[in-house]
Amino acid sequence: MAEKPPRKPRRKAAGDVPRVDAQPAFILHQYAYRETSRLLDVFSRDHGRTMIVARGVQRPGSQLRGSLLAFQPLLLAWFGAGEVKTLHAAEWQGGLPQLTGLPLLCGFYLNELLMKLLPREDAYPALFGAYFDAIRQLGRAGSERTAVEPVLRGFELTLLRALGYAPTLDRLADGTPLQPGRRYGFDPGLGIVPAGGDQARYDAEALLAIAAGRFDDERMLAQAKPLMRLAFAPLLADTPLHTRQLLIDLQTL
Repeated sequence: MAEKPPRKPRRKAAGDVPRVDAQPAFILHQYAYRETSRLLDVFSRDHGRTMIVARGVQRPGSQLRGSLLAFQPLLLAWFGAGEVKTLHAAEWQGGLPQLTGLPLLCGFYLNELLMKLLPREDAYPALFGAYFDAIRQLGRAGSERTAVEPVLRGFELTLLRALGYAPTLDRLADGTPLQPGRRYGFDPGLGIVPAGGDQARYDAEALLAIAAGRFDDERMLAQAKPLMRLAFAPLLADTPLHTRQLLIDLQTL
């Protein structure tokens, strides 16, 4: 009996291709891709960080071009099963002022943190909400350092908690409660530790306030800044944050 010829592979119908519609998202960064397209690094509410190619968006008259704005809430639709999806639609939601000056640099800093630390396609809906709030607050903050720093420190703490790396700040590493009026040290691998001399950099009161997400005075902000840097050090390893260095050079972050 003659063998039957092998079947031709079935072409995928349009319905077989995974598709996402009306997804709240922000563009973290975008890159030139070929001659007429852009590659978008997107942070979305239900799909986390996703790489999406916007085909033909560089062509004159592209309807998508004016919608792909940084630091603006978008509704995106895309499709595709591979690592890089294809943009189908983008709708600007509005409601947030454009960032300028120092708040704009701070926004780039938040985006760089997310791009370096978030894995691809893992959902962080609560973190997405915190990012939305941070961008809104930066838009209202003005260019005073004391106005933007609480926003940065609060988001840093939220990001550490979302990743599962937030240090316990309201007690010592061995579980002993902090004693009012005392100062302590911080070890990224252990948490809050007893310390003396130059290592005792953090007031008990400031640590308790930071743990509660309160950054409402200069003393707490002054102690929260180096503490957050130490907390992020194991995650970032030797990877430099370019926006942080720029802001340090400007003596603002």
